Amino acid sequence: MGWLRHYVSPLFLAFLFAAFILWYIAKLSYTYSTRQNVTVEVDGVPIEVTCVVEGVGTNLFRYGAYMNKKLKVELKDLVYEVCDEEGHEGKIKINPKSLQSAIAVHLSDIKIISVDAIPEIDIPVKK
Repeated sequence: MGWLRHYVSPLFLAFLFAAFILWYIAKLSYTYSTRQNVTVEVDGVPIEVTCVVEGVGTNLFRYGAYMNKKLKVELKDLVYEVCDEEGHEGKIKINPKSLQSAIAVHLSDIKIISVDAIPEIDIPVKK
């Protein structure tokens, strides 16, 4: 470690570190698009949906780092159809646009661009 002090000043390393932190903070102020996994609970049935989201880097970072809760959505707020195909009886197919709108209500600081394939879910049983 002594040889490092001989060649590089500790003050230079401190300024280099400070410059890196300021550069990183500046980069977080840009707008980015990314894929984000969102756990949605539709009337008690959890589903994992991949969304394409757009937002300021700080909001995306905060969502990715601290968002571990499920978004609760009621089935009555969604557009869906009951499947009657063989092997899919008793399943519900949710309209992606309606789920996108429902997720967007919960994530107001992030814009939901699109929702990928939504798995079919069983018809929720009312308690």
